Amino acid sequence: MKQVIVVREDLKLGKGKMAAHVAHASLAAYQKVNRSHPEVVEEWESWGEKKVVVGIRGESAIIELYERVKREIPCELIRDAGLTQIEPGTITALGIGPWNDEKIDKFTGHLKLL
Repeated sequence: MKQVIVVREDLKLGKGKMAAHVAHASLAAYQKVNRSHPEVVEEWESWGEKKVVVGIRGESAIIELYERVKREIPCELIRDAGLTQIEPGTITALGIGPWNDEKIDKFTGHLKLL
């Protein structure tokens, strides 16, 4: 069991901004899974709440990934409010799961760790 957070590398987010968006994606995806599959969250929590953060090249790539993943695994796209570094509504991250490792890896196994 793990959760994967995918972050756009092309935005060149500052460390604090990236950390905030990773946290937003983690929490949003967690809440979605907990509403629909609380037993999955319970198992994930019992195994230490594993999280992996990976990068993706740009907006079209993260949207395409989201469209594929959402058919099988609960996930959430994160958009920026636009108050600091980037334009309002910019997609910054994607939270996937928590879910079964092998099923998530089918979609994200090719992405590099940040």
